[in-house]
Formats: sequence, structure tokens, C-alpha cells
Amino acid sequence: MDSTDLQLIALLRQDARVPVALLAQKLGVSRGTVANRIRKLEDEGVLVGYTVLLRPDVETQRITAWMSIAVEGNQTREVIAHLLGEPGVAGLHDTNGRWDLLAELRAAHLGELAAVLERVRLIRGIAATETSIHLQTYKLA
Repeated sequence: MDSTDLQLIALLRQDARVPVALLAQKLGVSRGTVANRIRKLEDEGVLVGYTVLLRPDVETQRITAWMSIAVEGNQTREVIAHLLGEPGVAGLHDTNGRWDLLAELRAAHLGELAAVLERVRLIRGIAATETSIHLQTYKLA
């Protein structure tokens, strides 16, 4: 996967129903290129499906976790690019303090969460992580 694939995945994660023409415009490539890349990502098993997103308080059967991430040296951009392409990362935030990034992880079950954690920890440039599982929400904005 190159940076265009990662950007495409990021756009699809925001809205999987975006028309190919709009994706092509945002990426600065042709519609055919976008269609071919989507098909290739599907064939390779990178894109495994499209789904509906619900408010967190409605999704009672999903596991949400928060992963704090420390990045080695000046590799933040590379790490972010990889995390944006990770299907288990539902949100990604730049932070200050002890940790460089905060990733919101989503999984259907603990086995899937373990797989997400393993994939993220293998990303080159990640020095350390700390993960907490979200148990309950008391207030939404």
C-alpha cells in the first residue's frame, strides 16, 4: 500500500458511501484509478466490507479501547499514515504530554481487539503503547 491507498482508506472510513468521482477529486486521481484501487484493496483482503456506524451508546455489543502511543523520534507522520489505514482504529488524536497519539480502537470481541493491538504494536516507529478498555459512558457531548 502506498500513501494514496492509505488516503483512500481514510476517506472511506469517514464515509464509505462517498461517490468514486468525489474520492478521485479529493485524491487528485482519475475515477478509474480509484475504482481499480478499491477493487485491488478488496481482492487483497484489506477492505473486507462496508458497515453502518452507530453512536457509541447504541453499540452495546462492541468493545472500545483507548490506546496511548509513544512515537520514536520524528516518525509521527509515518505512524499516523499507517494508523489511518488500520481498520481497527476508529479515531486518532494528536496529544501532548507523555503520549504522542491517542487512538480509539473498536472491535467486535476480545480476539479481534487482540489482533488490532498486535498489528498496531508492529508498526515501525511506535516506541510504546498503553491500552485501556472502555467500560461505560456516563456523559456524551
